Amino acid sequence: MKDKNTIGDIIKVLEQYAPVPYQESYDNSGLQTGSADDEVKGVLLTLDCTEAVIDEAKAKGCNLIVAHHPVIFKGLKSLTGRSYVERTIIKAIQNNIAIYASHTNLDSVHNGVNAKIAEKLKLQNIRMLSSKPHTLMQLAFFVPVENTDEVLAAIHKAGAGQIGEYSDCSFQVQGTGRFLPSEQADPTIGEKGKPEQVQENRVEVIFPAFKQQRIMQALLEAHPYEEVAHFLTLLENSNQEVGIGMIGELETPMAEQDFLDYLKEHMQLPGVRYTPVSDKKIKRVAVCGGSGSFLIKDALRQGADAYVTADLKYHEFFDAEGRLLIADIGHYESEVFTKEIFYDTISKNFTNFAVYLSEVNTNPIRYTY
Repeated sequence: MKDKNTIGDIIKVLEQYAPVPYQESYDNSGLQTGSADDEVKGVLLTLDCTEAVIDEAKAKGCNLIVAHHPVIFKGLKSLTGRSYVERTIIKAIQNNIAIYASHTNLDSVHNGVNAKIAEKLKLQNIRMLSSKPHTLMQLAFFVPVENTDEVLAAIHKAGAGQIGEYSDCSFQVQGTGRFLPSEQADPTIGEKGKPEQVQENRVEVIFPAFKQQRIMQALLEAHPYEEVAHFLTLLENSNQEVGIGMIGELETPMAEQDFLDYLKEHMQLPGVRYTPVSDKKIKRVAVCGGSGSFLIKDALRQGADAYVTADLKYHEFFDAEGRLLIADIGHYESEVFTKEIFYDTISKNFTNFAVYLSEVNTNPIRYTY
């Protein structure tokens, strides 16, 4: 462990947990203010970044704020203090406080926001509610039999061959490679102008598409050949570790009204908006932190008895079709525990600076009873 850590060190760990390439196209995750080269003095964790949160960071001696929601979400053409966003950014810059956001990328990973909700509800056998396609690639390459283990070790280290809880995954088949080096070639095996045959392995691995550059670099550096024959293919496969929402099961089925009471207790809710209850038992529960109306059909398709999310419009409650209990628990309430993910991730990797959970309630919504 280093005596001093930079903001970039923190970002590296956070992005290993929730890679930025997994964010949605409209999002703006990443470092929003400050320099990655600055030394970390202290870290404040929050759902939203507001002026009050900047004041709290300053009071606690923190020069890095890690938030779930990006404070800079839409384009800014000026910084004149006309909105809370502009005032927050100005105050952060004036006080040399960096702001980092991990938003829909943290929503999308299997151990992210929705896994935290599932944990709070003690759901079992959890899996992605809607997995993402087009996030995996396949690499096939040819290598001399005697060099196979060395090359595989290099690309595994770069991130290839990790499938769920299994690492160093690959497929190999042996055959004969033939080639004719030109007079300008510098062959590792064989001679210029003479046909050559080599016993080679065809090796195939799967990896997250965003790791393509580093894996290809590792392959080219470790491979003995001057020219490496290879194929790259973007896969249609759904990624079991990347997607939106989660679905799991309660240990014991419960009546719908009992489930609503259970939900209020375990998610610490002031109230819940929900569809009419029936005498149906709740066993399988789907969840999506934040605005999740777009996943109602997925919850129905996967046989959920209840769907927990936020920000539903009036007419979207009708989409339950009487087959699903929908519980709208509020955007803030569904994601506020994201701070715990940040805390666990940072504290596990760094011990030489203070990490705080923000005490500011940034929820812009209040309730009356």
